[in-house]
Amino acid sequence: MTDSIWAVLPAAGVGSRMQADRPKQYLPLKGRFLLDHTLECVLSYPSIEKAVVVLSEDDPYWPDSQFASHSDVIRAEGGAERCHSVLNGLRALEGLASESDWVAVHDIARPCLRHSDLDQLFAGLGDSGAILASPTRDTMKRGTLQADGSVVIDHTVERDQLWHALTPQVFRLGELRAALEGALANGYEVTDEASAIEYAGGHPRLIAGRADNIKVTRPEDLALAELFLSQQY
Repeated sequence: MTDSIWAVLPAAGVGSRMQADRPKQYLPLKGRFLLDHTLECVLSYPSIEKAVVVLSEDDPYWPDSQFASHSDVIRAEGGAERCHSVLNGLRALEGLASESDWVAVHDIARPCLRHSDLDQLFAGLGDSGAILASPTRDTMKRGTLQADGSVVIDHTVERDQLWHALTPQVFRLGELRAALEGALANGYEVTDEASAIEYAGGHPRLIAGRADNIKVTRPEDLALAELFLSQQY
């Protein structure tokens, strides 16, 4: 692969489901901020040029990150939703990256990413890019919301070729920016970067990644992330 690779990490969310006194990316994990583990993995990967960290404008915690003054970190301002933050991150690369360069968008709250997964992901890039994903192992049910607020099973979903989308998700800079702008202009709900590429007609590849590349969303996820990180070091 001759085109450069850049990273964009949206980190402007508040993580309300963590029920914590600060955004989840700044919760302590093995002696430092959660986001510092994520950034260490990304910035130490040899093929990644620089990383754009997309932060809220009045973020009071970022100056205490070990990567706040890192020469390979570019700061960008967050938007109303994740998709707007990613778009701001892409625009921060104007003048540095070419339209055909690859951009890897990674959840800042996935601190257990491994270089071996990045190797597989970048080796498997197709014309429409690729994402890390995990094949569904459990039986999946489609629920129906009832008038009393309960949820009942509507039907069982066929799990053959059903995948959990993970990150990073990697696409050409120009194509991803255009896909996000087009989807937002048409009022399409962008759930992840791949959904914008799909909306634009692309078919990104699914690259099987490790199941321990978890997203820290709830309080119990922190202990699990600590366990997985302990297995890496």
